[in-house]
Amino acid sequence: MSDAFYVGAVGLAAQQQALDGIANNIANVNTPAFKRSQLRFADMVAAPAQTDAAAAVQVPDAASGVMLDSQFMLNEQGELNHTGQSMDLAIDGQGFIELMGPGGQSLLWRGGAMKVNEDGLLATSHGLALRAAITVPTDATAITIGSDGIVRATVPDSIDPVELGQIQLVKLDDPSSVDRLDGGLYRVREGGAPLTDAAPGEDGTGMLVQGAIEQSNVALTDEMVRLMLVQRAYAANAQIVQAADQMMAIANGLRR
Repeated sequence: MSDAFYVGAVGLAAQQQALDGIANNIANVNTPAFKRSQLRFADMVAAPAQTDAAAAVQVPDAASGVMLDSQFMLNEQGELNHTGQSMDLAIDGQGFIELMGPGGQSLLWRGGAMKVNEDGLLATSHGLALRAAITVPTDATAITIGSDGIVRATVPDSIDPVELGQIQLVKLDDPSSVDRLDGGLYRVREGGAPLTDAAPGEDGTGMLVQGAIEQSNVALTDEMVRLMLVQRAYAANAQIVQAADQMMAIANGLRR
């Protein structure tokens, strides 16, 4: 009888986590370059199978509820919103822009608003410089970024734009080996799959699009359907606990 309480409680906890994930997806439906979490359920067993020596038979595993796992859908492309702002940058593909994080750590970025830091380095709007270390002259009047990642700037002393460098992209071999950080940033876990460097357009990394921002890949209608399913599953698990409580009350009454 106690197993029913445990299984029901595990089910309630799993559905609560699923609800939290869906709520986070819906809350970030308008967050640029946000990648939704995909929820996956798997069954749990109490213990591995054991052999009853006396009866010489295999004792089956006992069902113990459900477990929840979530994965960031990093490879799902969001719709590109063309803003017309020259300092906005998006990736049309599965690649990432590598940034120089605090302490020299490597961070991954799907693009967004950029700026030029005080030291002249091209960086995100939060001040994190690109790993490519592209320096923009102080007298530059315009910056263009080609689809191949080559950055050019218009300077007074030159008729043609001056090439400043190239933004390289990296590709994740295992998207599940990254942690999501604030501000649309990602960090590869220690011991995770290595990053593969490639120029834009190579190895499926995609192309760069200047003057555009990638929207989130959250489909509001799909999330609402998942929300309804989770709500019904939560109610069903609550009924399991309620039924077990009623049966326990009956059993206690029989003892008297």
